Amino acid sequence: MLVIFMVALCKPQGYFVRMLGRLYESQDCSAARTLELVGERWSLLILRDAMFGGSTRFSQFQKSLGIATNILAKRLEGFVESGLMERRQPEASGEQAEYLMTEKGLELKLVLIALTEWGDQWLQPGPMVYQNRSDGQPVGVQLRCAVDDTQVAVADVVARPRPKSRRSVAGAGGEPTRHHRRQRAIPDAVRSKPR
Repeated sequence: MLVIFMVALCKPQGYFVRMLGRLYESQDCSAARTLELVGERWSLLILRDAMFGGSTRFSQFQKSLGIATNILAKRLEGFVESGLMERRQPEASGEQAEYLMTEKGLELKLVLIALTEWGDQWLQPGPMVYQNRSDGQPVGVQLRCAVDDTQVAVADVVARPRPKSRRSVAGAGGEPTRHHRRQRAIPDAVRSKPR
């Protein structure tokens, strides 16, 4: 009876929502829009294995994660559609296609590193550490002022409405242009931690 009621509520909106929907249409929020792409179960683990575990083929993801093949296929398809991954056709017959991270997808490394740091501190340290490829030094996520590059304490960060003039910098569909994204401090947020 409850399921019928839920379907009836969603029908006027023009789409069917599962019990654990993935759309946040009422939220004008970049975090909600990001969750629409990577917030479903298994999504971040698939991306983790692609970024840090060397997985590129369907069978590698399936073996590493033990995920049901139908769910894995749906997640990979969604990543390709959203531009987080690209699907490269095999060169020889009998080989599997490869799923490779795009620049857009690789920028989610910050999210995975932040989640790992939080889990290491508040749950239980995991088996992996993140390091700079060139010198092996550990890396971590830090909050830094976008103007003068000083470190900012987590308790000092607040959320305020974005000034209207910055929203006008957005490209078609409300997405920031590539140039605008590059001006943000996000790539600078990952720095070597002193030991």
